[in-house]
Amino acid sequence: MNFEIKGVIHHIGKEKQYSPKFKKSDFVLETEDGNYSQFVKFQLTNDRCDLLDKYKVGQEVTVHFNIQGKPYEKNNETIYFTNLNCWRISSVKNEPQPQEQEKDPNEDYPMNENGNDNLPF
Repeated sequence: MNFEIKGVIHHIGKEKQYSPKFKKSDFVLETEDGNYSQFVKFQLTNDRCDLLDKYKVGQEVTVHFNIQGKPYEKNNETIYFTNLNCWRISSVKNEPQPQEQEKDPNEDYPMNENGNDNLPF
């Protein structure tokens, strides 16, 4: 399942390398919930760690994420972990962000001089 939430970046953690194939970083988003602020921690893994590079503390963003839960057994006791895995961050305000140029869907089918397309159907 995919979720999204808006808030202000409250904290950006340092990237940590756990193995040659796994690295992780986290950040905290402050969101409004009635009279109280909520501080929600998200994690980024591997190639997604660089998503935070263009953002800073205090910036208002929308975070797109998935929820992941796993059991862990230790000393005959099961502990459950829940992670909020961020997969996209976007600025809420109209700040310049690198974007892909949208392609005109009619560009592949140009019109001829009579205003008709060149398709046989």
